[in-house]
Amino acid sequence: MELHAFPTIAIILAMAAAAGLLATRLRQPLIVAFLGVGIAVGPVGTGWVVADGTIELLARMGIAILLFLVGLRLDLHLVRSTGPVALATGLGQVLFTSVFGFLIALALGMDTVTALYVAVALTFSSTIIIVKLLSDKRELDELHGRIAVGFLIVQDIVVVLVMIALTAVGQPTGDNLALGIGSMVLKGLGLLVGIGLLMRYVLPRLLHHVARSQELLVLFGVAYAVSIAALSEWLGFSSEVGAFLAGVSLAPTAYRDALGARLVSLRDFLLLFFFLDLGSRLEFGNAAQQISEAAVFSVFVLVGNPLIVVLIMAALRYPVRVGFLAGLTVAQISEFSLILAALGLSLGHITNATVSLITVVGLITIGGSTYLIMYSHQIYERLDRLLSRMDRTHTRHPEPADAAGDVDVILYGLGRFGSHLVSRLSDTGHRILAVDFDPHRVANTEHGGVTAVFGTAEDVHLLEGLPLSRVPYVISAIPTREINMTLLHNLRHHRYAGTVVLTAHTLHDADQLRDAGADVVIEPFATAASATSDALHDLLTADRNGRREQDHGDDQA
Repeated sequence: MELHAFPTIAIILAMAAAAGLLATRLRQPLIVAFLGVGIAVGPVGTGWVVADGTIELLARMGIAILLFLVGLRLDLHLVRSTGPVALATGLGQVLFTSVFGFLIALALGMDTVTALYVAVALTFSSTIIIVKLLSDKRELDELHGRIAVGFLIVQDIVVVLVMIALTAVGQPTGDNLALGIGSMVLKGLGLLVGIGLLMRYVLPRLLHHVARSQELLVLFGVAYAVSIAALSEWLGFSSEVGAFLAGVSLAPTAYRDALGARLVSLRDFLLLFFFLDLGSRLEFGNAAQQISEAAVFSVFVLVGNPLIVVLIMAALRYPVRVGFLAGLTVAQISEFSLILAALGLSLGHITNATVSLITVVGLITIGGSTYLIMYSHQIYERLDRLLSRMDRTHTRHPEPADAAGDVDVILYGLGRFGSHLVSRLSDTGHRILAVDFDPHRVANTEHGGVTAVFGTAEDVHLLEGLPLSRVPYVISAIPTREINMTLLHNLRHHRYAGTVVLTAHTLHDADQLRDAGADVVIEPFATAASATSDALHDLLTADRNGRREQDHGDDQA
């Protein structure tokens, strides 16, 4: 049955909603559910959806909105703020996965072009899924979260460049190859110049008027994204490239957050049709061979990608724990991999069987990596002893004893709570040696009387260089119980005789730290709640007394 009837669309949407509900209960991204529904209603399953122009059009709209939002939220400042690690890790992982994935594909008997497509498809990870998972775990602002988002932005830029190159190569150039390439370069420059002029002279003024109506702002965003995408396709590039550039052109404006927030739901809805369209094109003619190949590639992505990130970040002297947590975010392929595969199919470079293989790898790795990221800290605890052999952080920091001189406090952690402690203590004249594993925080600590050095609370080698015998207080502003336990154990090992002050976010953690021997346990949440309740009590009491006096005065009048 072809998808023309309204009731059929209703049934498929109901199936997608039910599958989405199941996916959320299993703590899986909706992309897994949508792919499953696409396969179920395609020729492999019920056959309700076949290659259909309407579905394909909605799918392309979804891809255009997706790339538009990627460009809209492109934050190059984040890449710069995470330093060279984002570029080194992002480009290093892309190079590693492409080269070794290409060799594995050749070893499995694929031809050169197919192997190249498969290798590149294995390279990219889903920014949408990873940001959502890290946000749910409240780890976006942690060092590994910022680094992960940084190298995901690098990947997004690389995938757009790859799509530009593929569409340029896929265009007919006639007998004169050099002339054809030159023509594409000129067209590309013309497109960039035109968008630049729009950014400079048209869009800021136009958006000021459009944004007066929120409905019109959404309509304008969609119309602008699709129009630039269509122009890009007319010039010989892919529509995806045009949609991405449209987003980039609106990224500097003050309306990007409002526009992006309102288009997310539309993007998610339209991407459903992309997965339906993808499912209608899948072929599993040799299912046994495809499953074995998908298993090989999935293991490569789930294990190889995180490993290369850990190795690169260890070479840059980052803690192996940070590298491991950041590395798990690339243990998957993304929706861009599927888009790239669909582009290769439309250009005639690969077959439906290859698209099917990449899709199966996507299902396995997206599903598997979701649980890896969710339970990343528990997995690291199991692998800590093995991974610690790659840790090189003890060679990164300077000798703190020489750098700091005489200090009153050694403080671990320059996060939000720790940086406030450092500021208040330094303002009252205390000399502080601050230790943090985020080089960005260390470099930007400029309080008087504060010396900041790179290091981790778990690093026993760092303690050997600290002036423990001369410092009366060691304070940890890090709220993680395991890290504080390790620090307390290491201080005991070095026979530290001063006062140890640790931080806990929960009463259970605070009790455990006290039982372990901490002299003082700070509970910032409980303290803040107590101070806030006292302030609110005083405010409500004063307001109530004021109203009583006013009522009494009115009665006398």
